[in-house]
Parts: sequence; C-alpha cells; structure tokens
Amino acid sequence: MKLFFILLIITNLILYADSELFDDFEEEFSSDVEKEIDPLSGYNNIMTNYNDKFYMNIYFPIVDKYTEAIPEDGRLSISNFFENIKFPIRFLNNIAQLKFTNAFEESSRFVINSTIGIAGLFDVADTSFDIKQHSEDFGQTLGFYGVGSGFHIVLPFLGPSNLRDSLSLIVDCQAHPTNYSLNLSQSIAYHSLYSINDSSFNAKTYKNFKEDAIELYPYLKNIYEQHRESEINK
Repeated sequence: MKLFFILLIITNLILYADSELFDDFEEEFSSDVEKEIDPLSGYNNIMTNYNDKFYMNIYFPIVDKYTEAIPEDGRLSISNFFENIKFPIRFLNNIAQLKFTNAFEESSRFVINSTIGIAGLFDVADTSFDIKQHSEDFGQTLGFYGVGSGFHIVLPFLGPSNLRDSLSLIVDCQAHPTNYSLNLSQSIAYHSLYSINDSSFNAKTYKNFKEDAIELYPYLKNIYEQHRESEINK
C-alpha cells in the first residue's frame, strides 16, 4: 500500500517538474514520441518469435486439453473466483484515479460475490444486481496522470508490454492477496492456472492475430498499445 502511493507521488513529481534533470525522462515518456521509440526492436522480435513457439508448441496444447476437460460453466466459475481475488488491485487503482463511484461498486461486488456468490465462484453482483466490474491497474493509473507508455517491451511468456506497464506489475503484485498468502511454488501454480483458464476463452484470438499478421512483432505491438490506450481513455 505504501509503495503504491510512493510511486504515485513520484509520478506526479515527474509530471510537474521543470528542471533539466527531468527533460530527457519526460521526452521519452511523452505521448508525442512514444510510438516512434523502439530501442529494443531487435530483442523484441526475437522474444516475440520465442514466445510464439512456446505458445503454439507447449502452451496452447495444454490450454486445449484443459478446455476439453473442464466444461465452460466450470471455467467461468474459476474465472469469477480469480477476478474476485483481484479486487484490491481494482479498488486501489480506482481510488488512485479518483473514480470513487467505481471503487464503491468494486467494494459492493466483492462483498456480494464473496457471500451470495460463494467465494466469488458466481458473479451475482453482475447477473442479479447489474453492478459491473471496473478493471483498473497501476499502468492505467499512471496513464491517467499523463505518464506515457515509454518504449515497447516483449516479456518472456507474458508477451507484449511497455516500460510503464512492466514496472507497474511490481506495484499491482504488492496489492494482490496471494503475494502475502502463498509461497513461491503455490504462487506459480496459482498464476499458471489463472493464465491457462483465462486463455481457454481467448486462445483463438491470438491464433487469428497470427494469421492476419504480415510481421508478427509490429502487429502485436500495435494491437497492444492501442488496446492499452483505449483502456486508459475510457
């Protein structure tokens, strides 16, 4: 929690500082030039191809077997459970962006789904009370305060990201309840199941992207950056 607000204060200092010390930093994160900066293009191309081979030869076959074994309703309940656990991340980032109504609705969703929804397995808040989820993360919070994405980074296994969002993962991790309740091996198992279950709903999306792409890396990069920009501006 303290780390969250410390980084938020640092971000605001960056935004309003006029000294020459911050000139280069501000220029790199400026929304006017961020799309032109790609100093890691060589690495990103290699990592995109590495990730693609991992996805197609190892990861998606596992996802396919999982999809065959677990009915859609079961996978949806598992997804609801995971999303319910991530409540603190959404709540804190909505607060940080001064979206107090959304934060209140997130709190209401958590209480309803944790009780009536049986530990979050059922999204009763949405289906019965029409209270929608407001997904926010620290990368979106920084973007809300004007911090640009910085240069693009392709993360091993995780895929497309950028400097702002990659660093923001550290903050969001601190707000995730499993950070305090699971050991390393349990955490790896938890997040692996989360990823596989989530991919069981959208694995075809990546495969469709791949079929449409002339060059995979720039295609996925543009899709990611446009998607993140739309999430920040909504």
